[in-house]
Amino acid sequence: MNAAAVAAGTDLEAADEHHQLDHVRALFTQTPASLTGNGVGLALMLLMFGSLAEPVRLAVWAVLAAVLWVLRLLHYLRYRQNPRADDDTLRRWRLSWKALVLLQGAMWGIAAWLFWGLGEPYQRLALLLIVYSYCLGSVQLLATQWRVFLAFISLVLVPTILRVASDVSQPWHWQLAGILTLLFVITIVMARTSGSALGQAIRLKSRTDALALQLRIEKAEAEAARRAAEAASRAKTQFFAAASHDLRQPLHAMGLFAEALRQRIKDPEVASLVNSINESVDALEGLFGELLDITRIDTGGVEVHPAPVRMRELFARLRLHFEPIAFEKGLQLSFHGEQHVVHTDPVLLERVLRNLVSNAIRYSDDGGVLVSCRPRQGQLLVQVWDSGIGISEANLPRVFDEFFQVQSNRPLEAHHRKGLGLGLAIVKRLSDLMDTAISVRSRVGHGTVFSFELPAGRAPRPLEAGGASTRAPIGLTLENRRFVVVEDEAAVREGLVVLLQAWGASVHAFETVDALALWLASPGAEQPDLMLVDYRLPQGTTGLDALAAARARWAGQRIPAILITGSSLGGHEDEALTHDFHLLIKPVLPNKLRAMIAFKLGVR
Repeated sequence: MNAAAVAAGTDLEAADEHHQLDHVRALFTQTPASLTGNGVGLALMLLMFGSLAEPVRLAVWAVLAAVLWVLRLLHYLRYRQNPRADDDTLRRWRLSWKALVLLQGAMWGIAAWLFWGLGEPYQRLALLLIVYSYCLGSVQLLATQWRVFLAFISLVLVPTILRVASDVSQPWHWQLAGILTLLFVITIVMARTSGSALGQAIRLKSRTDALALQLRIEKAEAEAARRAAEAASRAKTQFFAAASHDLRQPLHAMGLFAEALRQRIKDPEVASLVNSINESVDALEGLFGELLDITRIDTGGVEVHPAPVRMRELFARLRLHFEPIAFEKGLQLSFHGEQHVVHTDPVLLERVLRNLVSNAIRYSDDGGVLVSCRPRQGQLLVQVWDSGIGISEANLPRVFDEFFQVQSNRPLEAHHRKGLGLGLAIVKRLSDLMDTAISVRSRVGHGTVFSFELPAGRAPRPLEAGGASTRAPIGLTLENRRFVVVEDEAAVREGLVVLLQAWGASVHAFETVDALALWLASPGAEQPDLMLVDYRLPQGTTGLDALAAARARWAGQRIPAILITGSSLGGHEDEALTHDFHLLIKPVLPNKLRAMIAFKLGVR
């Protein structure tokens, strides 16, 4: 038997004992009615046999009966003065109460023995009725106390039956004694039935209360376990959030240093090695991002906040991110249906499309990739088409499984084999969070299309006109451009400075917001053309604090900004609109950084 069962049994026993004591209290509350009945019976006996019985015998019986009546009254009054007596006191009172009740029953048995045969037949019949009425009254009072009831009814009826049976002066004395014996048996059976029902009711109530108590305890334990699980989930989410920032830092710095090295060398072989380093950093970023994203989704760390999403703005960000990559592979990246507005979570939708477009570019060697949005039966159908290697019919059902990578009929290139096979698993989970089903169709050697439907939305405000070109140039010069970098990681900060200086920029780099504030307060501070700031900074500050400090220094002047974060599902898009910055996810490869800088500065 386990500890829980033992505890439950102990609780039930305690509950039974508790309800037994509650029943004792109920007995005391019935005492006034019992005393009233006994008082009425005593008065009737004196009236009927006062002139017939021997005076001494009647007086002795009446005095003893009255003394017992008074003792029971005093017993009841003592309870009334202390109704919340402790358990031990109640147990003592129960014993004395039983003794008084049995003595009173004996007095009625003695009355039948003493006064039978006196007076007329109606007086003898009244005597039997009075005596038997106390036996019937005891059924309700003593039914749950079986031994006490048997003792009480025996003390009352056995002397009565013997006295009637022994009265040979009456020709029907044996018949009447038999009738009384039958009533004796019937009363016992009736009391047994009533006591069993009442006892079962008490036990059921006790068990119900004990089970209710056990349920409350288990509910409290379950609630505590739930809170512990939620705390563990939050701790896990916080851990991966910290890992997302801290573990991406060396990858970010590695890419920056590699590009700075490539800018300074002329040897083609060394340049090729540097390009390989950048490709490795890109692969590591993909692997790391997939693992963190799938973990955050599974631990409930991703919240859904539906809102109107303009496809024009979303397509612009996707073009900015992927157009240089598509251009490098000789692919055409196209977007169709940018005038539509969908209603869904903007962060999740962008993450889904980023994964799908990244896969489409990775598995396409010629042709192009098309991202489209068009009306369909009251919804908006979003699709990503590619002209890549395709997926066989046998592999289609498994493309959304974790760690599954499509096996082609021809050997895959190295860039095809990047990743852990989690990209489409992430897409499936994110689409489930958006409450939409994603489907796939494919032909080997011709390409693949992923499709899902979203509800149409309504734009909250008019679209801004115009906009700079998002195409990033192959070469970029930043001569006479002033940059401010705020980054607490020394390696990343140094890598950014070296790279920006290699592109011709003048750079002021700071570790904290306080250090930036000191420079802003100096007379030699000049307004920067662009700010590059990390999101999470020391002393509980963020990149938003750095932007606010710089823009306050040159109030009324627009200072373009790029904010860099280590969280791929950070949900900073609303902040980007509010504080006028663009977001990059670490590790930021030089090509992506170069394209974003060109976009922010309007360099063509």
